[in-house]
Amino acid sequence: MPAKPTEMPCIPLRRMVWPAALSIAVLAAVRADAADQPIDVVELTAVELQEGYAAGAYTVVEVVQAFLDRIERYEGHYNAFISMNPDALVIAARLDEELRTTGPRGPLHGIPVVIKDNLDYAGLVTTAGFNGFSAATGGVDMVPGDDAVSVERLRDAGAVILGKTNMPDFAAHGTRTRSTVAGETLNPYALDRVPGGSSGGTATAVNGSFAVLGLGTETGGSIQNPAAAQALVGVKPTFGLVPLEGVVPSDATYRDVVGPLARTVRDAAVTLDVIAGPSPEDLASYAGAEHIPASGYEAALSATALRGKRFGLVGPGWRESFLPLAPETEALYREAVRILEAEGGTAVEDPFAGRGWVELYGDRPGVPSVGSHDLAVYLQGLGPDAAFHSVEEWEELSGRRFRGGRSRRLPVAPTATEEGDAFQAWRREMRALFRAVLEDNELDGLFFPQAGEPIRPLVEDPERPDYRPNNHAELPSNIINDIGLPTVAVPFAYYDDGTPFVLAFIGDLWTDAELIAYAYDVEQATLARVPPALVEGPR
Repeated sequence: MPAKPTEMPCIPLRRMVWPAALSIAVLAAVRADAADQPIDVVELTAVELQEGYAAGAYTVVEVVQAFLDRIERYEGHYNAFISMNPDALVIAARLDEELRTTGPRGPLHGIPVVIKDNLDYAGLVTTAGFNGFSAATGGVDMVPGDDAVSVERLRDAGAVILGKTNMPDFAAHGTRTRSTVAGETLNPYALDRVPGGSSGGTATAVNGSFAVLGLGTETGGSIQNPAAAQALVGVKPTFGLVPLEGVVPSDATYRDVVGPLARTVRDAAVTLDVIAGPSPEDLASYAGAEHIPASGYEAALSATALRGKRFGLVGPGWRESFLPLAPETEALYREAVRILEAEGGTAVEDPFAGRGWVELYGDRPGVPSVGSHDLAVYLQGLGPDAAFHSVEEWEELSGRRFRGGRSRRLPVAPTATEEGDAFQAWRREMRALFRAVLEDNELDGLFFPQAGEPIRPLVEDPERPDYRPNNHAELPSNIINDIGLPTVAVPFAYYDDGTPFVLAFIGDLWTDAELIAYAYDVEQATLARVPPALVEGPR
């Protein structure tokens, strides 16, 4: 059995400020109703909530209030949020009325959800962690006119967005989650260890049961790294499966994805069923139109999915960094391989050995114009009422230089450059080699530890507390990100110190459904996840 995470001492953080969106009378009534039937929200799943609503066990207002109460109790300690949704209880009341009159509007009806603060929610500030996009921290509010496609789909399915979660400025860190707009997010399992990045705020909110599930984004490990740091299921989908419209980009041309972070594989699958699929607002998303299973991702779940499947194991043929595995990681990995085989799977040692994979990846060409182009496209789409629609307009309004005045490249489309052509050619070659290794070894996927060692200390060097290297020992990324492959992280066990050990299933393009099913098999065989013990924040 995994060791149970231990409670850590209190480190005070900022106090949560709650917006006054409802009348005092309405709030008092809501709180009174909730007090009559207290709801234990810890580890509560979307499936359990839907069953409870159907049975009349509680209302959406009661559930949302219970989560808000938990946030108010603990958020001041863990700092998962940048902002809260002032209309959450109003939306909950409307959803209750729908339940009474027309029934649930979708599979996430009444499910409390959080979204990373690089995802647009109409009328709420999007900061991407950057204080320059928030008037409260001396910048200019960046307020989108409509939802990101993935957020719109959540709301159409009945989800209640409780708030927007913390992230490093512009998602530029895969290990820690500290922003200039909100400060440092902590890991509920161990306050002296990193929460993972850049979707660390979403991970902490979901891990701490501040919400049932959440959305993160990934360019280079930013869903799977916090999933590994916080024993969550993280789905990094195939590039193009989920539309990117309304997402502050890092590399929307080649690498960015939106995906769920959840405490169970089933909840992650339900969420992917909601957010995946083409949209005219992101034409790249039509690439996945014919690859989504007709019956959906949840329907593909099977507790025998591993039976008869073959998986490649991690080794120096895959990469040179973060290998060999730390001894304690190697021990847990070998136990995971034993479970894989007990479930009917076959393991193949280091199938990339001798194939030139590491050398080819080392030849990766850069595309310097990606960031400037993709951000320019995003800003142009903020809507007519936004305060600015370009970096130049923001600079004029704020009186500041963007990102400290670093020289900016022209926002030329990467696909119109020779660097873009070179990257596309290299990526095609990488994908061909990946498929050749799978085919030659008759593999259905790869089965790795997500990280090659336990998660890093929050403060690397007490003598230099601002020394913050981006050094999560990720084994799938950035390789899988550069070539667009899907990866599903799933909890397996805990180290002796109570921090998580998490596995990663990797597959070819559009094998998302199969990977989620493999993760479900492991989850059901181990039931490994243990909720963290939280410490109350300052009041």
